[in-house]
Formats: sequence, C-alpha cells, structure tokens
Amino acid sequence: MTSTEERAVFSGPELGIIAHLYRGEVYRSTIWRSRLDNTTNWAVVTIGIALSLSFSSTKASPLPLILVGFLVVVFLMFEARRYRYFNVWRARCRLMETDICAPLLRGEGVRMDGRWNTLLSDDYLRPHFHISYMRALGRRLRKNYGYILTVQAAAYFGKLAIHPGSLESLDQLFERAAVGPIPGALVVLCGILFHGSWLIIALVTLQIEKRHRNKGSLISIA
Repeated sequence: MTSTEERAVFSGPELGIIAHLYRGEVYRSTIWRSRLDNTTNWAVVTIGIALSLSFSSTKASPLPLILVGFLVVVFLMFEARRYRYFNVWRARCRLMETDICAPLLRGEGVRMDGRWNTLLSDDYLRPHFHISYMRALGRRLRKNYGYILTVQAAAYFGKLAIHPGSLESLDQLFERAAVGPIPGALVVLCGILFHGSWLIIALVTLQIEKRHRNKGSLISIA
C-alpha cells in the first residue's frame, strides 16, 4: 500500500469522507454556538431586570445592580467553559476550510504535506481543549461580557448620581452607596476592584493570544 508520504493528493472517495466529517464538525460547532448565545442572552435579560427594578422610582435601591453583577460573572464562567468546547469544533472546521476548501477553490488540489493533516489527525486521536479556561474567559470578556459589565457599572453609578436627587458631594455618594452596615466607601472600592480585575484579565489574556498566534498548531487557528 502506498504510504502517506508518497501520496500527493487525496482520492475522490477520501475527499467524500472528509466532506462528511466537515459537515459533522460544522453541526457540532453550531450547537455549541447556540449554547454560548443562550448564556449571553441570560446575562442581558438579568441586567435588564435589574435596571427596571433600580430605576423604577427615585427611592428604589441600587442593590439589584450590585447583585446582578455577580450573576453576570456566573454566566461568564459558564460561557467560558462552554466556549472551550465550541473552540475545539471551530478550530477543526477552520483548518479544513483553509487547507482543504481553499486549495480546491484555487484548483490546486488537496495536498497531504504532513502538516495540517497531521495536526487534524492528532487532534482526533488525542482530543483536548485548545485554549485554557483563563484564555476563554478573556475572549468572552472582550467579545461580549466587557460591554455587559460596563453597562452594569455605568447604571449603578448613574443611579447613585441622580436618585433621589442630583449628586452634590463625594460624601453623599458614599452615603447612597452604603449597603446596610457596609460603608459606602467600601462598597465603591469593592466595585472598582471588581471591574478592574475583569479589565486586567481581558488585557493579560489578549497578550497571551498574541503570543500564540504564530504557533504551528490548532491552538493558533482556534
């Protein structure tokens, strides 16, 4: 039997099998994409509910806007876990598109050069996540949740600034921010640290992404 190294292109039946394989990977990536969208929708809906409660009257408490921030983070953690699964199917599809479909469209045929086909076969033999949980968290923050958390923070400080009347001093801000026995200054400080931590994660993981782009693996494609 002819070895892989001696063969230049795939045969017709082999390309047919790969076509079915590609369709299956697209289907799986679509399913996991819908799961990601569902989680984002939950986060947006809960933010909307918190906004409605806090801005329903001048005397309404801003506490729902604080609590919804923690709930959004829970959704973010769920979505980061789901994204790691989605990224596996997405990377496989992308590799087949760039190294099978693109050469075919150029009329070059599909070559087994020992690079892309080895990467793909190894990924099927030893399936694993292509990115870490922290990188997935950073991606979802930069794509979706950074905007959602920004709206939450802006709404919270907007609530403190206008209800029950226009804000006149920093002491008044701390007074309105107080939650039961917890001083307002501590609440504001915790909010700054809370949102600052997500900004740091987004920026640090972005630098990690840039370092992985030139690696010759499915990780760089993902």
